[in-house]
Amino acid sequence: MVTTSRTSSTDVHAHVWLPEVHHLAESHPGFLAFTDLELLRSGLESAAVSEKAVAERWPRLTELSERLTVMDSAGIDAQVVSVVPTQYHTWAPAALAVEVAQATNEGVARHCAQEPKRLVGLGVVPLQHPERATECLEHAVLTCGLRGIQIPSHTLDAHTSATVELSDPRLDSLWRRAEELEAVVFLHPWGCTLDERLNRWYLSNSVGQPVEHAVALSHLIFGGVLDRFPRLRLIAAHGGGYLPTVLGRADHAWAHRPEAHSCAQQPSAYVKRLWFDSLVYTAEGLRNLVAAAGAERVLLGSDYPFDMGVTDPLGRLKAARLSADDTTRITFANAAELGLVPQPNEERRRP
Repeated sequence: MVTTSRTSSTDVHAHVWLPEVHHLAESHPGFLAFTDLELLRSGLESAAVSEKAVAERWPRLTELSERLTVMDSAGIDAQVVSVVPTQYHTWAPAALAVEVAQATNEGVARHCAQEPKRLVGLGVVPLQHPERATECLEHAVLTCGLRGIQIPSHTLDAHTSATVELSDPRLDSLWRRAEELEAVVFLHPWGCTLDERLNRWYLSNSVGQPVEHAVALSHLIFGGVLDRFPRLRLIAAHGGGYLPTVLGRADHAWAHRPEAHSCAQQPSAYVKRLWFDSLVYTAEGLRNLVAAAGAERVLLGSDYPFDMGVTDPLGRLKAARLSADDTTRITFANAAELGLVPQPNEERRRP
């Protein structure tokens, strides 16, 4: 039986847009190349639709009163707030990247500090500069009082332009420090490397995001990251994309291909060592995720306030007709166990 101190609901997947981060980035020459790549990946039609959608949702992304009104209407008591993934700015050179990370951490902390009884936050780190990532994690958690960090599925090394995967050994110090700090790592991809192959019909998001989850999580599994850092608290957004419920093929490769036998257990075993948000859209999909990972590994998620999110995450959870214990776990208890529930009386350092 799951027991909690109170009935509550915590949405672990909600975003904020930070104008100070945009102002830092937009004056740098690399920003134009970044926007060109965004357009290549999305396509003109989707870019236009997205621009209109963001404009309509602008108050919800920036204003606390709008956020609280929407939370109240959805029955959400608390949110875990992270920056809009377009503000990762993984193209930024070292000095700017650290400045962007710190500005993001401080901006998220300021936003959440306006309503500490209902909001907690996640920061960012510059994965394109692995040697600077750990210090930015410490800035997020120890200086800004955030509960962890949000990361993309991959990035490009700022010095060599080679892909930095989550299995890159240079990130081991980041994972080690995240374990020590009991910091949550929220995996939220942005930008699929299939590029213009997905630039029609909004495939860049509907297909690209789940693909990026599958690749990133596979790197964490096959690359031995979860073996080396078994206490890593990693939550995958969007229900983990294509990966959690279709690992039979990976298990077969692990069993029959020597080069795939690179992790201590068969790949499907690691699903129960990760966490996932509930944003899978259908009752059947959520039941399948719970069957694969266990209810103790699923948390409520809405992707507030975007059109690829849901306005009724509690309603979607209710439609799955899970047990009362499983529903409580997903609604609140798992977030509490991961330290993602607001604790307004706790003393936390803020910028």
